Amino acid sequence: MAGILSVVGTPIGNLEDASPRVRRTLGEADVILCEDTRVTARLLSAFDLHVPLLRCDENVIASRVASALERVEAGERVAFVSDAGMPGVSDPGQRLVDAALDAGLPVEVVPGPSAVTCAVVASGLACEHFFFEGFLPRRHSAQVARLGELAQVPGAIVCYESPHRVAATLANVAEVMPGRRVALVRELTKLHEEVVRDEAAALAAQIAARDEIRGECVIVIAPPTPEELEERRHATASAGEAPTLEEAIREGLAAGEPKSALAKRLSKAFSAPRAQVYDQVVAAAQALANDEP
Repeated sequence: MAGILSVVGTPIGNLEDASPRVRRTLGEADVILCEDTRVTARLLSAFDLHVPLLRCDENVIASRVASALERVEAGERVAFVSDAGMPGVSDPGQRLVDAALDAGLPVEVVPGPSAVTCAVVASGLACEHFFFEGFLPRRHSAQVARLGELAQVPGAIVCYESPHRVAATLANVAEVMPGRRVALVRELTKLHEEVVRDEAAALAAQIAARDEIRGECVIVIAPPTPEELEERRHATASAGEAPTLEEAIREGLAAGEPKSALAKRLSKAFSAPRAQVYDQVVAAAQALANDEP
């Protein structure tokens, strides 16, 4: 068989969601690139498959791209998976796919479950248009700033969050968008799947009162009303012109925001490649250091 890069969606909880094509593609692969070899090994064991695994998470993917493409060029079938869901959605797989396409190599997508679309449907909120944010910044100030930017999106907002931080994040959502309806979708496709919905402040209070939250969480924020959008536009106009990317970088560095977190936040805010923004952040930080007495 000719070489190919297969981007394979895997179950996000329920193993029965793996299609026959997913199992066949993984079984036919010469190697599987994955985030965590232990997680993928358990998946293969459940399917009684025996394929070599190679770690390929965000920390090492840069060093894996060239060798992965060489294997495809040599005629091997290389599969790429994340720990759960569709690779390339809020994970570094996009970089591998981009490089393969630039090299003129064949790429196939083998569909599987996605927490994004599952949560949008499960939320029951109006989601004719939605914006997938992925993970919000962890620091309170950076997260509130990003939520302020997202509040102007004319559609629903979908965010991932860990169970340990979800209560604090919902409190920040309530602070920035107090009138919005919000859904917390937890443990998707699993036995204890749960959807909790309310206005932002009420939901934040309800979740904060719980002793413990378990399982990966997805937050779905309802779209703004036309009136809210108009109010925010007026407020933005009254405050003056929005800062340029260079100004936002300087402001973030002056506030002590870590360079990697700052680059991630601003790459989303300005719709710019994260690597490019990170280079600008590093250059700005070096310039500031050189200016210090």
